[in-house]
Amino acid sequence: MKKILPIIMCGGSGTRVWPESRETFPKQFIPLVGERSTFQTTIAMLADPAFERPIVISNLEYRFLVADQLREIGAEADVVLEPSRRDSGPAVAVAAGLAARRAPDTIVVVLAADHVVRDTQGLVDLCKRASAAAAEGYIVTLGVKPDGPATGYGYLRPGAPLESCCEVYKLDAFVEKPDRATAQDYVDAGYLWNSGNFIFRADVMQSEIAQFEPGIFAAAEAAIEAARQDLGFLILNAEAFAHAPKKSIDYAVMEKTDKAALIPADIGWSDVGTWRAVWELSERDEFGNSVRGHGVVMDARNVHVRSEDTLTTV
Repeated sequence: MKKILPIIMCGGSGTRVWPESRETFPKQFIPLVGERSTFQTTIAMLADPAFERPIVISNLEYRFLVADQLREIGAEADVVLEPSRRDSGPAVAVAAGLAARRAPDTIVVVLAADHVVRDTQGLVDLCKRASAAAAEGYIVTLGVKPDGPATGYGYLRPGAPLESCCEVYKLDAFVEKPDRATAQDYVDAGYLWNSGNFIFRADVMQSEIAQFEPGIFAAAEAAIEAARQDLGFLILNAEAFAHAPKKSIDYAVMEKTDKAALIPADIGWSDVGTWRAVWELSERDEFGNSVRGHGVVMDARNVHVRSEDTLTTV
């Protein structure tokens, strides 16, 4: 099987899970669950021989955070830096452009650096299975089986199964975050959560972006062509990249393309977008309490305490 090129999206500004996560030190670099950051656990998962050396796409201001965290776990990656934030559409366009320069039919998996996956081997296996559909020209997204009617995620409606690929389905509908009643209807109807992770062939993604968002495509290509090396980082050209329309890959491509497919993913996935999610993913005692650092909980249940420096009592 041809190896898969992992591209890790690591440029988010950390506006959720405040105040632990903040713009100068966003949540992908914080050990919210366990001893490693979600960025580090994502990178570590890619040690599987199915993957090539990863590419990390981050923001210019996070370059030393990325380098330090890679060094802490003894991992290597090529690091590409965005000089400004333009959302996931331009970032994926850059990812596809870099991959296509290696070979147009390179199979790419785009993974978010700030998600938690409990079953990492399950995710690796899904990437391998999805790569077969990607090789045929599909853009495959990982659809997470819901554990309830969440209103914080987009939803995916599975269509007919692909004849040539086991447990991969056409994507019939891509819908944005619903209200609670609609979310319950979606769950009852078998919809899946949109995880924001994709597997595709580089030339296919380039073609779709060029068709639906030519401004994004042109800006990404110009930013790559005029990029410069600095201290081991590849820095995209600021002037060119600033011309990219600010748009998510969901709006730019996934809601418009007829090449979208999905693979159901039951892998213990979370985007760790709230403190409740952090508590749910953390080890808890018999009273449902979770303590990280210096904390004491008395006569309380379902409490999450984080206090690295001072003793906190609840």
